Amino acid sequence: MAEKRFKYVILGGGVAAGYAAREFAKQGVQPGELAIISKEAVAPYERPALSKGYLFPQGAARLPGFHVCVGSGGERLLPEWYKEKGIELILSTEIVKADLPANTLVSAAGETFKYQILIIATGSTVIKLTDFGVQGADAKNIFYLREIDDADELIEAIKAKKNGKAVIVGGGYIGLELGAAMKINNFDVSMVYPEPWCMPRLFTSAIAAFYEGYYANKGIKIIKGTVAVGFTSNSNGEVKEVKLKDGRVLEADIVVVGVGGRPLTTLFKGQVEEEKGGIKTDACFKSSVPNVYAVGDVATFPMKLYNDMRRVEHVDHARKSAEQAVKAIKASKEGKSVDEYDYLPYFYSRSFDLAWQFYGDNVGDTVLFGDNNPQSPKAKFGSYWIKDGKVVGAFLEGGSAEENQAIAKVARLQPSVGDLEALTNEGLSFACKI
Repeated sequence: MAEKRFKYVILGGGVAAGYAAREFAKQGVQPGELAIISKEAVAPYERPALSKGYLFPQGAARLPGFHVCVGSGGERLLPEWYKEKGIELILSTEIVKADLPANTLVSAAGETFKYQILIIATGSTVIKLTDFGVQGADAKNIFYLREIDDADELIEAIKAKKNGKAVIVGGGYIGLELGAAMKINNFDVSMVYPEPWCMPRLFTSAIAAFYEGYYANKGIKIIKGTVAVGFTSNSNGEVKEVKLKDGRVLEADIVVVGVGGRPLTTLFKGQVEEEKGGIKTDACFKSSVPNVYAVGDVATFPMKLYNDMRRVEHVDHARKSAEQAVKAIKASKEGKSVDEYDYLPYFYSRSFDLAWQFYGDNVGDTVLFGDNNPQSPKAKFGSYWIKDGKVVGAFLEGGSAEENQAIAKVARLQPSVGDLEALTNEGLSFACKI
């Protein structure tokens, strides 16, 4: 098979790839210099839509509506945009071998791609229950949500099992957002997770209590402290029951699993330095191999604010790291340098009528402020994390754009605080006056 050669190759077709392509275009990339190689069949899109608007029963988000870069208020890059810019979109193409010393990628179909500079933007893959040998976990209508094809399959099942029973396995981002989506689709929803409260990697027990109470008020059953250990199927091979470790059995027409992901770095094992589960990079996202960059979920990079090496799985970082890498590639070519990446961790979620944002680091002591009663018609509350006498993290549910900017500023500036009780009483006004 003929070999294809490019100056730049972006491997992966997710959010980071789209934002990198836009930055390449801004930097004046020439037609034919850049290719994006993606396993998916569509141009890069804003992945968060899949667990939110894509699943709505009315007014659902659909492509081409959420191609990048609309998620950050930018221009929507349709497939024609790539054509106009001379950027080759190589879709439905899975790379099965990467030879970094030879600057070569090989696809499952045996195609060879050569590059001068590679940007690894492969993102994460979902952890599946079949990975752990869970009995019956290969039954039909057990879903994972990562790509648009996954979402399309779930939508077909929602239509086929109208007003049925859904079990959500996992209490993190995907679990909470999919629990809400299935309830909005008029399913009887149960959520199962082993931890003592939802979103334990970020939420305190007090924050989680609000969301669990709110979901319970919506009629969602929350089962904590146990896990799914098996599934039974009907004669069509479709899931019908979820067996829990504590002996309970839940009826299910649809199961959605959200138990985490892992960065897709297998292709590069032993060829590039790794740290904390990702590809180790510098502040410009350059790896230990000088012409190879890694961005988004797969990169373990120096987080200047905390003087620490971190790996961040979030769309905001995917966008910003991709832009930083492309700027650095351009500057390096011109013998210039770019400002060090100075990222403030940012996470957010929306479900039902709720919307929260978090900035900074969730370490140290916490204070809770505001109205966190799940029965409130318009609850608004937040939390600060305090370490070594400084506010290092801030969370807010129900904030306005200005209030969310205020908590971001607090997390960035890390103001000193003395009296935690006074901080509790001051609440959001503390952030708004900084």
